[in-house]
Amino acid sequence: MSAEAYQHLAEHLAAKGIDVEHVKARLKAQHIELPSWGFANTGTRFKTYAWPGAARTLHEKIADAGMVHKLTGVCPSIAIHIPWDKVDDWDAAREFAASQGLRIGAVNTNTFQADLYKWGSITNADAAVRQAALDHHLECIEIAKKVGSSILSLWYADGTNYPGQASFVERRHRMIDFLRQVYAALPENMRMLIEYKFYEPAFYHTDIADWGQAYAICLKLGPKAQVLVDLGHHPQGANIEHIVATLLDEGKLGGFHFNNRKYGDDDLIVGTINPLELFLIFNELVAAEDAARDVAYMIDQCHYLEPKIAAMVQSVVNIQIAYAKALIVDRRALRERQAENDVLGANRVLMDAFETDVRPLLARVREEMGLHPDPIAALQASGYEQRIAAERGVATTSGGFPT
Repeated sequence: MSAEAYQHLAEHLAAKGIDVEHVKARLKAQHIELPSWGFANTGTRFKTYAWPGAARTLHEKIADAGMVHKLTGVCPSIAIHIPWDKVDDWDAAREFAASQGLRIGAVNTNTFQADLYKWGSITNADAAVRQAALDHHLECIEIAKKVGSSILSLWYADGTNYPGQASFVERRHRMIDFLRQVYAALPENMRMLIEYKFYEPAFYHTDIADWGQAYAICLKLGPKAQVLVDLGHHPQGANIEHIVATLLDEGKLGGFHFNNRKYGDDDLIVGTINPLELFLIFNELVAAEDAARDVAYMIDQCHYLEPKIAAMVQSVVNIQIAYAKALIVDRRALRERQAENDVLGANRVLMDAFETDVRPLLARVREEMGLHPDPIAALQASGYEQRIAAERGVATTSGGFPT
């Protein structure tokens, strides 16, 4: 992007009373957490496709995440998934992450792949199965302590496929009792983020089906329990930005799993299918600046047809673009239009920001951070993807997905 393009944009924003230096400072301070599993072979419930150079170990996942951070400057942490990322020496993992400019972030539990969880995990009628799930959660809390993580990320596949298969209420009681035990084990500095999903792999009902159910559970547990919003975990047509605004207002929005979808939980690159929705979500986050201060911004995507590193960099770039557009909304003008019930005028204020090309602004931000203005071009020039493909070959393992 040319210096002239940036100067023109800066003048346009200044004319609206927007502090460009403040916007740049916010963009430089952005923190997007990368998922370890996004660098491994992943796929659908039908098939996992092998990709040359896909990460096979936690060490390689951290190295790949470190490369994305070097290119973008805004991804200083990597989320891990247990048991997919389990290692014998967590001190060594933490030290290697630091050598790559990273820290280990959210620890994700997994109670949805072992045979023992066929009839559910935390809602299972068998107390022995629930105890096994609890032992796993307690182990994850201990891992989080060792790596310096302050977030335990929870998603459950528990549910039923047919009416009459089980009692909704009895399952709910078991679930709440279970989560109270997990909550009691949290250290003072740790939060538990509860994710919801309205279907899949259970097709009649899931035990935490929507944000309201997750929110109700959090209220029963306490202030360290918050809701995690995955953008693909909603029925078609759901107003996710409204959900975000409500949870922010209640102080219960803990974090995001960013991705995009067309039909279901597609786990596509964020911002590729519905960039307007992503912008409107960030608009609510920027509008509620104080309430959004501790929100965790994490990517959760399934890259199985696209190159792993390039896909992750593109995800980060798309999030940066949405955030930058939200930061340049003329909020004074927006409030005035809203107060006057100027429906079209208010919409035009938002759409003016959405339709603004913020790439020159982001290019300048990256240059001021000592980075290449175009992370994708920098990745292509680095030869990193070609090098790891030659060194690692085609992995026979996956990031936990069916093979």
